[in-house]
Amino acid sequence: MQNLDIMEMKIRLAKILYERSYKEGEFTLTSGRKSNFYFDGKQTALHPEGAFLIGHLFNNLIKDDPSITAVGGLTLGADPLVSATSVISYQLGRPLPAFIVRKAPKGHGTNQYLEGLSNLQLGKPVAMLEDVVTTGGSLLTACERVKEAGFKIGMLCTVLDREEGGNEAIKAAGYELRSLFRRSELLELAKR
Repeated sequence: MQNLDIMEMKIRLAKILYERSYKEGEFTLTSGRKSNFYFDGKQTALHPEGAFLIGHLFNNLIKDDPSITAVGGLTLGADPLVSATSVISYQLGRPLPAFIVRKAPKGHGTNQYLEGLSNLQLGKPVAMLEDVVTTGGSLLTACERVKEAGFKIGMLCTVLDREEGGNEAIKAAGYELRSLFRRSELLELAKR
């Protein structure tokens, strides 16, 4: 498995995502929008092979920017993503610590939004990871919390861009979204 090239990894991950995370039907999304499909990235990110592939593919996106010093994202969807990416980064010889952004401050102790701060370098660029982008709102909220904590946003990455306006909202906020898959690409690769 470890000798697969990037395209082989993408095809294998697409098949796992399609089998475990992609559902068609009538769904209400977090944004309140109605959709004819639902994507639950956690089902794949918590699968051993899925986590391995996601970790490798996110590291492949991140390797182009040597300034990135850590990976993080909004709990709960990003938790397995940042863990897999951090572990694989160590294996690849470029260790990137992971951090998690809470939806609400802890409420006791340090009362912070971010977990894992002792592993991070204040003021340095980090990569934000997300399982799925629809409107981009959750990812942008997480970015604001990370900036308020004293870090720079160096990169935004997602497993799936639903192609429903999130990428445009992220661009309007001054960021570039890097996706492992767009919905159309996921469906195409899953059927190979």
